[in-house]
Amino acid sequence: MTFESLLAERKAELSKMWADLVLQTYPKETQKIWTRQKDRFQNPVGAAIFEATGELFESLIDWQDAGAIAASLDKLIRIRAVQDFTPSQAISFVFLLKKLLRDEYFKAMKKNGTLEDLLRFEAKVDNLAMMSFDIYTKSREEVFRFRVDEVKRSQSSLLRKAGLVADVTVDTSTD
Repeated sequence: MTFESLLAERKAELSKMWADLVLQTYPKETQKIWTRQKDRFQNPVGAAIFEATGELFESLIDWQDAGAIAASLDKLIRIRAVQDFTPSQAISFVFLLKKLLRDEYFKAMKKNGTLEDLLRFEAKVDNLAMMSFDIYTKSREEVFRFRVDEVKRSQSSLLRKAGLVADVTVDTSTD
């Protein structure tokens, strides 16, 4: 039996455990709300975390569709990119998966001589981390661009209201 098939047998349990580890990176009060409330409309962030970790876990087992992996990563990273996380904290959830897998499988695999399978799978997790960093960087650039655009709109609006600039409309119609 391959390591991937062992993971596939427990994917629902392991992906939930991973989501719980991700939630532990948030303040205690936030954790309580996001783990207790299961309704996706009352708890969209918590639901997105559980959904994305489930999708990612399944995609990691097969590692067939890089686009699907990136889309699932994007769901999680967009949430974390707008929060008060440092870049390393924002993508730390990837390495929490390595911790989880080592906690669950390391001793048994070392004992039966299959530890190499775990290490090979961890290379996939490392690739996931590299993808995460690229997606995080792109997401942060979008956040900063939105902030700059909002400041520009606010400044322009204030200047118009103060009468310091006039609205100019350009006639682009042709006669």
